[in-house]
Amino acid sequence: MNPVYITSIGKFLPGPPVGNDEIEEYLGKIDGKSSRSMRRILDQNKIRFRHYALNKEQKSLYSNAEMAGLAIRDALSRNTQALHDGIDFLAVGTTQGDMLVPGFASMVHAQTTLPVLEVATHHGVCASGMQAMKNAYLHVQSGEQKTAISCASEFPSRVFKHTRFETQKSLSSHPVPFDTDFLRFMLSDGAGAAVLQHQPAASGLSLRIEWIDNKSYANLYDVCMYAGSSKGNSEYASWLDYPSVHEAADDGAINLKQDIRLVNEMPKVGVKRFFELVDEGKVDPARIDWMVCHYSSHFFRDEIFRLLQLGGMTIPEEKWFTNLYSKGNTGAASIYIMLEELLNEGHLKPGEQVLCMVPESGRFQTSYMLLTVVGKSAEEGLAAQPIFEERPPEAPHLTYDEADPFQAQLVRQLVQIWIDFEQKLAHVPVIHKLYNHKFTLADYMALMENIRQQVIDGSQWIARAASYISIEHIDLRSTFIAHARDEHRDFQILERNYVAVGGELSKIQSGEKNIGSEALSAYLFQRASRENPVDLIGAMWIIEGLGCRMARYWGEMIRDQLGLSDDEVSFLLYHSDSDEQHFERLEAVVQHPMLTADIATRIVKTAKTTARLYLLQLEELGNI
Repeated sequence: MNPVYITSIGKFLPGPPVGNDEIEEYLGKIDGKSSRSMRRILDQNKIRFRHYALNKEQKSLYSNAEMAGLAIRDALSRNTQALHDGIDFLAVGTTQGDMLVPGFASMVHAQTTLPVLEVATHHGVCASGMQAMKNAYLHVQSGEQKTAISCASEFPSRVFKHTRFETQKSLSSHPVPFDTDFLRFMLSDGAGAAVLQHQPAASGLSLRIEWIDNKSYANLYDVCMYAGSSKGNSEYASWLDYPSVHEAADDGAINLKQDIRLVNEMPKVGVKRFFELVDEGKVDPARIDWMVCHYSSHFFRDEIFRLLQLGGMTIPEEKWFTNLYSKGNTGAASIYIMLEELLNEGHLKPGEQVLCMVPESGRFQTSYMLLTVVGKSAEEGLAAQPIFEERPPEAPHLTYDEADPFQAQLVRQLVQIWIDFEQKLAHVPVIHKLYNHKFTLADYMALMENIRQQVIDGSQWIARAASYISIEHIDLRSTFIAHARDEHRDFQILERNYVAVGGELSKIQSGEKNIGSEALSAYLFQRASRENPVDLIGAMWIIEGLGCRMARYWGEMIRDQLGLSDDEVSFLLYHSDSDEQHFERLEAVVQHPMLTADIATRIVKTAKTTARLYLLQLEELGNI
């Protein structure tokens, strides 16, 4: 059985935080009257802020599936290696999807950029998120899949907007029952997602899943939190049994409800299972560093504490973690949103144990999950990285005749363009990660995939430019041809590096240009197709300058940060040496007698344009 690690977690919380005084601005006041029970409920749950996926006109800003997709995107943005490894399985939990059919996981899959894969929908209440987690866990543990995503998303606010109740005949002369009004001020919207893999993340912290325990007690209890029937109407077991949907709605059968008489059983069931897990040897209370419990209200937290004390197994209060009060009760997504904050905001340390508890009152389920923190914290990871001295921007050296005014002015302008270019390079996301010791193998592979086609095009546009240089300047034509000859097989070095670090040759060979590469290549071929396109030495100044000035610098950083060998970064190391030779040819063009003020101006513009388009190529990695 494979070990299973949560290698990244993401979340999506829609809209701004909504304070208690604003709740009815979003949900609306039923028949224009504020709820009589709202203050009492808020005093008990002590939630101060929550998020709603609808605006103050009660219009939905997202679908439930869209929120889930955004949480998945957030999780994957923190672990691009997972995308490279390939996502094989998607499990999703929710209380109420956007549609009756098809399954919610299918709707979520459609909101992502994930490939064809296996999906599973888990429908329930709070425990559905943990059911999805266990399904994903078992798939990776068994070896059937290497990478899976588990996700949970909730959008209850739309079923609580005032218009849903104002049209119900059963409420025409009665206030909204407490079993429904209670939930209006308990639940809120949000989504969370976790990436599960059979090995920990290459850098940073991961959470190793020791076990997941889900238990249903539906055989012992009546339904407690539910929608689709009315306990007071014995004639119809389901809203589908009513003569019409309208009659079911008028009777309140479609309302989401909580049986307040039964809900206090939930903490009892959860704590009882905790004691059983201790007896089974799965939990050692003394070893727990973090107790992450999805209690839906502060009221239940106090009750859980009381029951634990009665059993003599109290976990100290300082070890309990929740963000209920600031993020709200997001049902099945709550455990993901709590773990996301713990993992991504620096609370955890390697070696710590995290016990997760999710009690559910639907028809009473309890979920537990034990996690161990592995890897290196951000501080430890940074300390382990070799120190790279920050370099002030500096243009590659270019020899010229200082007495020639055209050459002197041209070189000054090219140097200014380079300094600006190098400063902007440092802020491109992939280079920023490299300079800040956060570069991953996936970043390196994406970089190679995205520049390969431009490397192939390089010798081609140079060769085309040579063919448009007139016979009077055959020496320049020869310089361009020699340059194209040197570079026409460089892409093969790049492919060897890609395969050496685990990539598939067919993948990089079949890759498409990203939108920045498209723009760069189109521009260079267009310039190369003009008569005497000597202004392209402005493009060579940027591209060959990268080789002279940056290639070895980047190559050594990538090698050392990822623990690679010289052979696995040889494309960058090779260009550091070869491009210095190319610069000698560039100098020959700058010093050529044909240089005029007009040609110098064109060279400068071509250099500026190439610099901007090269930045765009790096900014748009993967955007094809």
